[in-house]
Parts: sequence; C-alpha cells; structure tokens
Amino acid sequence: MAKSEETNSHSGERSDNAKIHVTGAELQALIDNAVAKAMDRQFRESSGTQSRTRSVTHVKAKTHSGAHSKPPSKKSEPKKVEDDNHSSNHSSVPKQEIELKRDPYSRSCTYKYFVSCKPRDFTGEKGAVDCMTWIDEMDTVVDISGCADRDVVKYVSQSFKGDALAWWRSLLQAAGKATLYGLSWEQFVALIKENFCPQHEVERIESDFVSLVMKNLDCQAYLTTFNTLSRLVPYLVTPEPRRIARFIGGLAPEIKASVKASRPTTFRSVADLSLSLTQDVVRLRAMRSSEENKRKREDDTSRRSEKRHRGNNDHRKGSGSRKNDQQSGEKPRCKICRRHHFGRCRLDTKSQSFEKRCGICKSTDHKAVDCKKMKDATCFGCNEKGHIRPNCPKFAKKAEEGKKTNARVFKMDAKEAVLDDNVITGTFLVNDIFARVLFDSGADKSFVDNKFCKLLNLPVKTLSVKYEVELADGTLETASTVLDGCVISIRNHSFPLSLLPFKLAGFDIVIGMDWLSSNQAQILCNRKQVIVKTPSGESLTIQGDTQHGLPEQVSMLKASRCMQKGCVIYMAQVTIDEPKPKIEDIPVISEYPEVFPEELPGLPPDRQVEFRIDIIPGTAPVARAPYRLAPTEMKELRTQLDDLLAKGFIRPSSSPWGAPILFVKKKDGSMRLCIDYRELNKVTIKNRYPLPRIDDLFDQLQGASYFSKIDLRSGYHQLKVKEEDVHKTAFRTRYGHYEFLVMPFGLTNAPAAFMDLMNRVCKPYLDKFVIVFIDDILIYSKSQAEHENHLRRILKLLYQEKLYAKFSKCEFWLREVQFLDML
Repeated sequence: MAKSEETNSHSGERSDNAKIHVTGAELQALIDNAVAKAMDRQFRESSGTQSRTRSVTHVKAKTHSGAHSKPPSKKSEPKKVEDDNHSSNHSSVPKQEIELKRDPYSRSCTYKYFVSCKPRDFTGEKGAVDCMTWIDEMDTVVDISGCADRDVVKYVSQSFKGDALAWWRSLLQAAGKATLYGLSWEQFVALIKENFCPQHEVERIESDFVSLVMKNLDCQAYLTTFNTLSRLVPYLVTPEPRRIARFIGGLAPEIKASVKASRPTTFRSVADLSLSLTQDVVRLRAMRSSEENKRKREDDTSRRSEKRHRGNNDHRKGSGSRKNDQQSGEKPRCKICRRHHFGRCRLDTKSQSFEKRCGICKSTDHKAVDCKKMKDATCFGCNEKGHIRPNCPKFAKKAEEGKKTNARVFKMDAKEAVLDDNVITGTFLVNDIFARVLFDSGADKSFVDNKFCKLLNLPVKTLSVKYEVELADGTLETASTVLDGCVISIRNHSFPLSLLPFKLAGFDIVIGMDWLSSNQAQILCNRKQVIVKTPSGESLTIQGDTQHGLPEQVSMLKASRCMQKGCVIYMAQVTIDEPKPKIEDIPVISEYPEVFPEELPGLPPDRQVEFRIDIIPGTAPVARAPYRLAPTEMKELRTQLDDLLAKGFIRPSSSPWGAPILFVKKKDGSMRLCIDYRELNKVTIKNRYPLPRIDDLFDQLQGASYFSKIDLRSGYHQLKVKEEDVHKTAFRTRYGHYEFLVMPFGLTNAPAAFMDLMNRVCKPYLDKFVIVFIDDILIYSKSQAEHENHLRRILKLLYQEKLYAKFSKCEFWLREVQFLDML
C-alpha cells in the first residue's frame, strides 16, 4: 500500500499523520465515531459554547476490488468521510488506509459554559438524601462540562445557598481560598458529606436499603427504588457480585429461587430476568384469578338454583307439616334452647309469653332477692345458707380487697440498654429533675426507682389493688403504692405520669404501656424513636440515645443547626479537684522560688534586645474609635487598667496613634486584654527573623527520658519597647488614652522579637538539653541525675536574667510531655 504524508493547511494547524491497516468493519466503526463527534461539535457550537477538544478525521481509502480498479497515485489527496455510505458489504473491502488528523488545541471549561449545564442549587437544609442526590447530579454536571480539576471546587461552590453558603464562607475565612480551591473533587465531596449528611440519616438510608424488598410483585418499582438507594450508599453494592446478591435477596419469593438458580453475572441480566419472571407470575395469577372467579360464579348460580328448587318442594308440603309432626309424636328441635318441644320456647325473651321466675321458689311474681324462702337458700360459693352467690359477702370482700393484679416489667441495667438496639432510652426532666428514662413496651405499668422517688418529694399513696410484678427472670415482687402528680417534660411539652415505686437497676424511671397507650405512642426500634401525640393532637418524635461509644464531637456550626431543628442539648462542666503541687515539695525548684512569683515585680530591666516598631516611610498615624463593650467587660477593663498602671507597664498618652481594645477569654475563664493593632500591623515593616520548625525541635529529643516544661509569666511584658516607638503602641479606652512601655500582645513582630531574646539568653545550652519556642522552654535529659543538673542550670540562668515563670503552668520531672500540643 502506498504511503503518503499530508500537511493540514487550515489556519496553519499542525497535525500528525498515521497509517493504519484495518478491515471494512473496523473502518465503519471509525466512520460512525467520527460522525458522532462531528454532530456533538455542531450541537455545542449552535448553543453558543465551545467544545473542549476539536477533532477532524480524514480518511484516505485505497480499495483493492479487482482488475477493474486503478491503483491511486501517491500524490492523490485523502478523502474526508462525511457519511456512512460504505456501510453495506463491508466484507468485500479487504483493507483500508486511514489517515487521522486531530485539532492541536483545546479550550478549558469556562464558568459561563459550566452554568449553561444548569447545576442545581444546594442549601443543605433537606437532609442526607438531598445532599447525596445533589452530589450525584453535580458529578454528572462536572463530567458533562469537562470542568478542569483546578476549577471544579470554585465552580461547584457557587451553587451553595442558605446554610450551605454560610458554612462555606466560614471555611473560606478559616482556611483560605487557596487551600479550599486546591481540594480534589473527592476531598470536596467528603467535606460536604461530613457536614450535611448526619450519621443517623445515613444509618436510616442504609437500613432502608438493607431491608428493601419487592412488594405486590411490582418489579419495576423495586428496581427503581434499589437503583436510587444504591446510588446513595454505593459502598454497600461494591463490587458487582455484591450488588447482584443484594438485589436477589429482596426479590419476591415466587421468583427469587429461579433468578438465583440462573447464576447471573451482570446486574443488567438479573434485572431483565426479574422483570420477565415477574410479568409471567402476574400473568399467571391473573389467569388463575379469572378462572377462580368464573368457577365461583358458576357455583353461586348452582346453589341459587338448588335453593329455589328446595323452596318449591317445602311450599308444596306446606301447612300439613306441623300437623303431621304432632300426629306422629315427633317433637321439633327448638332453635333457641336446642331442645325438642312443641309451642313457644320459655327462653325466648322476645316473646310476650316470656316470664321471669324466682330462682329459689320458681314463682313469677317476685325475684330471688325478694323471696321469702331466702333463709333456706344455699350459696354455692361459700356453701352457707341465708344468701345466694351474687350476694355472698365473702366473695365481694375477696374481689375488692384480696385481689392482686399481675403486671410485668423488663428489668435491665443501663449498660445492657445501651448495647441493645431494641431498647430506647433518654434523659428527660421529671418534675424539673433530670431522670434516666427507659421506654419499655414490655412493662404494663410505669415505675420509678426507690432512690429517685425520694428526690421527687411527692406523697406516696397506697393502692387499693396490689400488683404482682413479674421480672425478666420470672421472679415476682409486689408493688402496693403509687406516686401521682408527676410530670415529664419532653421538648417543651408536659405529660402527666403515674409511677409505682420499685427497685430498678440503672434507670430512674421505666415508662410502660399505661403511659404509651394513653399517649398513642408508636415505637420505632430501628431508629430508636418514640412518636407520641401531644395534648393539642400534634405528633412529637422522641429521639432515644444512639451512642454506642464515646460521644461524638461536633462543630459549633453543626450544634447550631441541631438547635434550630429542635434537638435537646445538655451543657455540662466537669471539674476535677486535684491537690496542687507546691514549690517547696519539688526537688531543685524549691531552690529558686524567686523565679516563680505570683505577679511580675514591675518594669523589666534593659535586655540584649529591645522591641522596635519600624513604620513604612511616609505613613500617617492611624487611630480608631473604641469598640463597644459589655458592662462586665467595662468593669474588667477598669480593673486591668489600674493593675497595669500600678505595675508601670502603661502610662497616659497624647499620641496621635490609637487602637481599640477588646477582651478574649483564657482557658481558665479569666479575660485577657487585647489591643486591635491590625491597622498598625499593616504599615509595619515585617521582621523576617525565622521561627524554628516544630518538627526540627522534636528531633532533638531522641533518647531523652526526663522532661521539664517552663512557661514564662506574661512573657511579652518582660521585654521593653524602644522609647522612640512607645507612642505607636497607644490605645484608646473610655477611661483614657494610654501607651505601653512593655511589649503588648497583638503586634506583628512581637513573636520574632521575643524568640530572638530567648535564643540569645539560652544560647549556651540551646539544642544541648534545651529547646525554646517563644516563651515556652523545654528541658530534656537522658537520666534523672543529668536532668537535675540541667534543670538547676536553666533556673539559675532565668534568675540571673530576671525572667519569671508561671508556676501553675509549669511541669517538672515528667517521663513524657505534651509540648506545643504535641506528645
């Protein structure tokens, strides 16, 4: 076959030529592919969009069909295939020479083209199903638009609205656009699912999918629901054999065995087979139902015919039947008393001839209670004379006083209840006291633990009827008192509650069927929910505890959404009282108590480093109005200003500079005075002094076994500000205008300046047995004796440099240490 090369002259584009030998059938496939691409490109251009890649396929064919065909010359031009006119008789074409040319340029997806694909908005307010469906739809939009990986997060996030938009903006503010827009599509999807797919909704979808079965032989509805749910939980149907097995497991029993026996290898085949078999079963049932209805109609017609025939015969016998019976001496059977007799039955109460008789003397003019022969009557209940059974005093007394009613309660402890998926528990207010409650449909009555009963402080009433309570182990215990007037509060709704005091294990209250039935309760064990009717007729859903391990940590944003949905939230604070160590009890530390004062003694001495604030030349002084403060913050401001003035850290100022102040809470609950120096920081020349890498610091700890951690007290206040820069630290308050003589918090170069000071102070021991990060000092040693020597050296150094530490935040003689939030 001749070889040829060709240069594309359109717009100066470059193309590579390839020669491939194919059969006629392969040629047709390539032609169809080229036509489809051309139609797709024409559709995109007509809608005002640009295709991502353009390709033009040129085909040069050389056909060897016999002696009558002339061989083409080497200079002949290739033909462009535009139609499938060679579709017939492909086998007659032995070989074809194809020359493919591709457009060398491609354009990336623009946001305008992405929006033309109509991506759906997402609010994050409709639950996990809507979230997963939106992700599925958006994945399709990303594929169709051909959006580049670098733009996918940026484009898709423009579809956020409502809660989703607020969440996204908070992430942008916290992490920055560069970080979030650099996420891959999979990471972005995982981030959305984590925040908008609550775990209990995902578990519900999984439960619905696992329990999905075909109903009413409607295979099409089952297939649609299966495909919808499987897209939401794809990990339950991966790989393909697992998907097939789950689909077969939910089929109707009439076709399940047949489908399973066919051993299908693809999901499409099992779906088609199931649809076909279901249609056959439905058709067969319809035929059987039609035949059965036809047979019933024939039977009914036959019975009516026989009845008419029998009725005519009875009419012909007619009036002579009773006469014949009397003459023959045979008594007819009575339909009321089922005995054989003539005339009306004495037990026929509807008959006018019916008369009530005394049960003692058989007279019709009085009742048994008024009979004069009552004294001769014998009670068959107690075998005594003078009364009859309905009036027996012993029987009445036994019925009222001696009767015991059986009740049941399922008694279990709290650990068993948490592990049991069929048990619903929760914490609710009962008479304004938090109680651990178990909803037990196996208990006939509601019970309260004897210990919790004392907290309610309500009068206990004695029951007229005692209850024998049957426990889970079969033993019986008696409950004879009741507590009325209890009220349980559930999501701002109050319900009355009567409780029987009883000895319970692990729960304060067990709510039984008496309360559940009176409030029309529905129990959903798989969701751990109880649905009750409020006094106004509304449905109230009570969510039981679903934790099987440690409580889940949620973000503030997620907690706010839960509160908006009406979830019950409990706030608790745990305080552990531990004995505080004393300086005199710690070896080596007791030798240097001056290093750990309660307060800084005053202005720091002149040091090797002074804090400077270098401003960009030509910058005018910046001043801002004070922020509004709460009354408690105003009180705290006055206190801290007086303290700073007394220590000499600040002084009144007349500087043209002025920054506002605000308060930030510390870990211990106290408030830290912070100056908003953001405007000053913008015009400050940055100090490029490098802070050490944390991982490099920890590399120095190899082989160490003993550690001590020292945290300087108000470290920044132990470094003076250069005198000519003091006026730049000025800040405005309602109580006056002040400026710092020591380095304040919030200045851009403060960490670097203090790091420089600590490196100069600790230079003789740095990286030998000490590492320093700003105002945190870590001393490490290989042995106890060595650590004692190292610790003494550092404390002596701090004492000489008049650097002071905060004893409550220091730790000594540790075998492992958490430093800079790393262990």
